[in-house]
Amino acid sequence: MRKIIAVAAAATFAFGLSACDVDQTEEGELPEVEGGNLPEYDVEPAEVDVDTKEVTVEVPTVDVDVDDAEGEPVTGDEE
Repeated sequence: MRKIIAVAAAATFAFGLSACDVDQTEEGELPEVEGGNLPEYDVEPAEVDVDTKEVTVEVPTVDVDVDDAEGEPVTGDEE
């Protein structure tokens, strides 16, 4: 169960990160014994516009004439 949660969390993080524009603003270097310098990034998240609207869809009516059907009717009671 923990593996499933870990995989879901990693997938969510990867998806969220893929929607961002990341620009590196400073080069990084390996730390020395006394310290180091980590790279810096400017991250701008993607802009998402969510909107709803009401749409009317015409659904065609279907006329089925059962009297013209051939064969035996299927009732589902057969054993």
